[in-house]
Amino acid sequence: VSAAPEMVLGELVPDAVVVGEGEETVIRLVEEGVSATLPGIAFFDGDRAVVTPPAPPAPIDRPLPLIPDDIGSQSVRGANAYIETHRGCIGGCTFCQVPRFFGRTIRSRPLESIIEEVKAFASHGATRLSVSGGTGSLYGSHDGEMDPEAFVTLLREMAGVMGPRNISSPDIRVDCITDEILDAIRRYTIGWVFFGIESGSSRVLRLMGKGATVREVREAVERCREHGLKVAGSFIVGYPGETERDYEATKDLIAALYLDDVFVSSAEPIPGTPLADLVVRTPREKNPAFIPHTGEYRPLSLTESEARCFDLMMHADMYRPQMRLVTDEIYSAYLAEAKKQGRDIRAATDLILRYSRARG
Repeated sequence: VSAAPEMVLGELVPDAVVVGEGEETVIRLVEEGVSATLPGIAFFDGDRAVVTPPAPPAPIDRPLPLIPDDIGSQSVRGANAYIETHRGCIGGCTFCQVPRFFGRTIRSRPLESIIEEVKAFASHGATRLSVSGGTGSLYGSHDGEMDPEAFVTLLREMAGVMGPRNISSPDIRVDCITDEILDAIRRYTIGWVFFGIESGSSRVLRLMGKGATVREVREAVERCREHGLKVAGSFIVGYPGETERDYEATKDLIAALYLDDVFVSSAEPIPGTPLADLVVRTPREKNPAFIPHTGEYRPLSLTESEARCFDLMMHADMYRPQMRLVTDEIYSAYLAEAKKQGRDIRAATDLILRYSRARG
């Protein structure tokens, strides 16, 4: 949210907002107080919002974190904790804040520092850890070029501490895999790959700036299966400009891929992203997050985005290696989730529009 500091100042009225990577800025803020000479903060000077020049990126290495003794009881997507291995992303996805927040240059932590942290978590009772840093296989990259050996070594060393079935590195781009990388994921992790597929429409993928085609998605999933890996995929519906034909292409792709797990979300405008800018330019009557759905789910009083989200969740359950029947309980849970996403997205959109008009 620090990509829109004026919004944070206006809604929460804090003394200051740290903008960008804040490890060093927070320390200086505590020591020096709020000042226009301190880079990387925003604050109110009377009724005027002041945003100081950006601070340089924080050093990627850092001391060990404070680890609670009950860390072994925590579960976030199946892991007790996530170990940050690098920052940055080479991608340009329009809905993602990572390359805008951390940059498109990959900054990797030293392997020795990472393993020291892994050992510290293990000594406090952690039994499963996951690689955090966006696309895991970008660890060790230089000048936009992947270093598969660096990633393989990372997984091997982490597994040497935790055991090969107690490490996960699921988040991978379809254009950031090699046979060497996939083999390492099979040997040293729980054996899952999570692709951000997002759409079965090449047109929508271009709108999203995904940098991958539907054909590349199909080939990546097939390569993973050849290496004995399970594959999950995430999909985004209701992106401004998505047509019914685009949405049907996404349903067709899910049916063809038979993914082991599927996650569906409606397009969410995050401040500071091109998607947020697109939402500002899109009239409400053309934004799927606000357009009333008039199709088969009309009695449920959904927006078009909510209807597609709900429908795709149920559709995906029919196209798994082990089909899951949609019970009344699952139906209600999916419907509630689609509606909740819709409410949150409309609230976020209203905030973005309000502060966009204020800036204008």
